[in-house]
Amino acid sequence: MGLTVVALACTDRPAHADNSAAEIAQLRSMVLQLQAQVHELQKNQHPVRVEPRHTTRSAQTSERTRRNVQSASAMPVSPDVTPVLPVSVTPKTEALSGPMLIDGKPVPPLSTDAVPDGVALEMPQAVKSINLSSSSPTALTQTEVDSLPPIFKIGSVSVRLGGFVDMSNIYRDKNLTAGPATPWGSFPYSGNPNAHASEYRPTAQLSRFSLLLEGKPAKGVKVEAYVEADFGGSGSNSNAVQTNSYVPRMRQAYLAADDSDLGLHFLAGQAWSLTTGYANTLLRRHEQLPPVVDSNLIPGVTFTRVPQVRFIKDFNRKWWLGLSVETPQATLGFDDSTLVSGDSIPAAAGHTTGPHVVYNSTGSGMLDPEAHYSMDVAPDIVLKGAVDTSLGHYEVYGLARWFRTVVINGSGVGGRAHSRVAFGGGVGGSMAVPLLHDKIQLVGNVLAGKGVGRYGPSQLPDMTFRSNGAPAPLKEIIGSLGLIGHPSSNLLLYTYGGVEAAHRSVYEGADGNYYGYGSRTTNLAGCAIMLGTCNAETQALASFTMGGWWHLLDGRYGSVMAGLQYTYVRKFAFKGIDDHGATTRPTANGNTVFVTFRYYPFQN
Repeated sequence: MGLTVVALACTDRPAHADNSAAEIAQLRSMVLQLQAQVHELQKNQHPVRVEPRHTTRSAQTSERTRRNVQSASAMPVSPDVTPVLPVSVTPKTEALSGPMLIDGKPVPPLSTDAVPDGVALEMPQAVKSINLSSSSPTALTQTEVDSLPPIFKIGSVSVRLGGFVDMSNIYRDKNLTAGPATPWGSFPYSGNPNAHASEYRPTAQLSRFSLLLEGKPAKGVKVEAYVEADFGGSGSNSNAVQTNSYVPRMRQAYLAADDSDLGLHFLAGQAWSLTTGYANTLLRRHEQLPPVVDSNLIPGVTFTRVPQVRFIKDFNRKWWLGLSVETPQATLGFDDSTLVSGDSIPAAAGHTTGPHVVYNSTGSGMLDPEAHYSMDVAPDIVLKGAVDTSLGHYEVYGLARWFRTVVINGSGVGGRAHSRVAFGGGVGGSMAVPLLHDKIQLVGNVLAGKGVGRYGPSQLPDMTFRSNGAPAPLKEIIGSLGLIGHPSSNLLLYTYGGVEAAHRSVYEGADGNYYGYGSRTTNLAGCAIMLGTCNAETQALASFTMGGWWHLLDGRYGSVMAGLQYTYVRKFAFKGIDDHGATTRPTANGNTVFVTFRYYPFQN
């Protein structure tokens, strides 16, 4: 084995030089590779003769120099490392007499301790360059913590920090008394006083912090822990009067492991549901989330963020198959808005009384005592397949769900309770397609089935009741289509259209009226009368969103951005009747505007 010698002339950089952290990491990686080669030669005890320096080089020295430079040029380098062109070796070798400097910092020498047999030297991988000037959606929504260099190490575990400080100004033309997570299905009808008042609400609650811990116990194996939080929680003392003391909340918290040789990936903890669309692969933090400000995203986008256990298998990192077992919950829609769990529902035709139905309970034991939790019988199960091609990323999946109620017939000694279970779920898919040389990206998703309302931002109900009190999953569809573009290096623009819709499900009552979700006999006259009672139930909700992000500053200090988002929503109720028995169908609309400023201190 011959000795390769490369001299790196370290000169003072011009004041205007702009060496990024990624470029410095690449240079360091090259130097360490050369040091590893020297170490290997030392290990094999190959003597190296150093020729004395002369004012005039001999032909033999010139030939040796020529061979060494050719050898340095032919040395293989990692595909992730930008090749460094060899520098001519001259008699002036003072640069080698002292510690080698890169970006003003000495490169530590490679240890010459004996390396145990069978243990290969692990060359450091160059940090993936993160280009925030492209305003990538993943940088905005996932903060691209994976691409950031480690801040420090704890033993052999690397620690990476991510997140941003956010200040959003929210304007709505209808008063929802809502924070930065807009309840899209709650825009009021004209009879509600809130439909005649606007809302302005500034907030810093979306400020986010993330922590990624990574370790490599064996070759090709990686384990990690990831925690992500913001200030979207509200405690008993949270208010907007004086201190605005909103509390931190868990967004994501999970452990994960990867075996690249076997193509196996595991996740356990709280993360985005596998039903969420992905930009590529099916791996965590690769979700294709709209680059919007609103924490509830936009109507028509499929997602939940829940505890789960997930298994992924990749086939040559092109084909992907995933199975996820996720935390269930079910939401109810029923004509009688005063109904609570345990009440009796209206009697069906041919009966004198209706059964009592228990469908949820209040929380306890670290669950929110003011929230209601459904009586779940089994987890939600998602099975998804995906493929990455030069023409984009495509996914298709199946979703299985189960719903349960407890029906009580009679009372006292003769009363009987029975558990009623119904199956639901659906099929869905998503895509992320690059257009015009990646300047524009076409994205879309769809989910159709029974009892899938929980997976849409508008939160349409999952189920209603049959006449016997058993759960009746509602037929529903959720879908969106969007375009994301980069007209310039520091500007991102986006536009989306979305829809969520449900079918009616009713039974005929003993009084001749219909009950369930979407009854045609419900009196909706109060929806258009000031302070009237409105029992309208949402059939469909359509939305249009447009917005963008502009980089104000970019550099080693991080990135400062300004964002603008506008969303228009129109809500359609099921048809009912007015006081004169005529058919009526209430509608409502709303406009929401976000003006946001963000600072990403870790992305530089």
